[in-house]
Amino acid sequence: MNTMKIIDMTLREPGQRSAAGMSFKEKLEIARTLDRLKLDTIELPPIGAAKADQLSNKTIASMVSTALSAAVEVGVGMVEETWESIRTARHPQLNLLVPVSTVQMEYTCHKKAPAMLELIAEQVKLCRFFCENVEFSAVDATRAETDFLYNAVKTAIENGANRITLCDSAGIFLPNEFADFVTALKENVPEMENVELYIQVSDEMGMGIACAAAAVAAGANGVKCTAVPAGLPTLEQVATLVQKKGADMDIAASIKTTDLQRSVTQLERVLAPIEETDSPFRDMGLGDVAGVTLDANDSITDVIAVVEQMGYDLSEEDNAKVYEAFLRVANKKHFVGTRELDAIIASTAMQVPTTYRVKNYVINSGNVITATANLLVERDGKEIRGVGVGDGPIDAAFDAIEQIIGHHYELDDFQIQTVTEGRDAMGSALVKLRADGKVYSGSGISTDIIGASIRAYISALNKIVYDEA
Repeated sequence: MNTMKIIDMTLREPGQRSAAGMSFKEKLEIARTLDRLKLDTIELPPIGAAKADQLSNKTIASMVSTALSAAVEVGVGMVEETWESIRTARHPQLNLLVPVSTVQMEYTCHKKAPAMLELIAEQVKLCRFFCENVEFSAVDATRAETDFLYNAVKTAIENGANRITLCDSAGIFLPNEFADFVTALKENVPEMENVELYIQVSDEMGMGIACAAAAVAAGANGVKCTAVPAGLPTLEQVATLVQKKGADMDIAASIKTTDLQRSVTQLERVLAPIEETDSPFRDMGLGDVAGVTLDANDSITDVIAVVEQMGYDLSEEDNAKVYEAFLRVANKKHFVGTRELDAIIASTAMQVPTTYRVKNYVINSGNVITATANLLVERDGKEIRGVGVGDGPIDAAFDAIEQIIGHHYELDDFQIQTVTEGRDAMGSALVKLRADGKVYSGSGISTDIIGASIRAYISALNKIVYDEA
């Protein structure tokens, strides 16, 4: 049975939200969610000149185990910068985006066919200099002159590309036409025998997944898709294709289907368009709220508007408690940012009885071993033990808690800071969990920052349990 590769383009083609419009935090959340699904590749958008793009790529590269592919637009000159942004990934790849239809070549690159072949050879060779795995994406391939397309693919392979993607950017092919298109390429470019062939099909006519299935049946090795609708086949459609027709088509895929629905729902929420309202904070996404500052002159209405923008849904009583505590802080500090407001909410709002209580924990971590956490938690007089693994000691500890409670809550935010100075400094941690669209925050304090983080998570968890009872 052949393994069909699934390449997710959600970060590159996020649907109703533009990649540039996503906050740093949202990009990381999307990457974490996709990584849990065990896809073959996660694809990143081309980076701009801004350092923020490179920083987000570097952060994502350090946290995912899935292969990471960063797109590079031909002729833009960002090959080295793009490579530097993902080089620490476990399986880094460069994806060179090249227009191959006559109209796109002349409009985008201002080049005729012969000059375009020279540019392809130069750019693929440059990508190959930095990266072992180079993908050549033939943009608008279905409208290209066939002879030129074949020459372009040959040139890319001869200069180091080991992955070829055919893009039906205009969405003009029917399933049988796409199958014939793939077959003709493989017949006319013998070099294709030694490379992987991916397809990127537009869903313009509602036939994206049908075209993808036809292409795979004709010999394509992988399908590009997105977790939310973005003009391409969706992740759920591709997974369904494998589940329903995998045996008949002799294909399988590595995607973790048991976690798919929950992950897609989570990504739909993250990527939902920001609605316009009459609120003075209407232009702020969740990732931008950190820039808000308030002072003692702000009314309870202003403060609660920011609280709601941060994702909290508090009762009138808790709103009053938060505002009272806010005024105490604002009168001393002159202004209050959302970090302080988070801490105020965690310590004053929705104080509930303790359902879960930490008994003890053992953490093993180092730069040559995978971090593990062994936690013993008490609930209703019964002791429950959980063991977790993660990218670091705190990630492992949170995983152990999830093993104990048998549920995964979305980590909306996590902050740590020192409260006192010196070698025996106290550390404070703030954890925000999201459940059923609501945000619950918890705080913890300890000379051990891992212990503070565990207590903060348990504090937020207790609030969720109380609210769900």
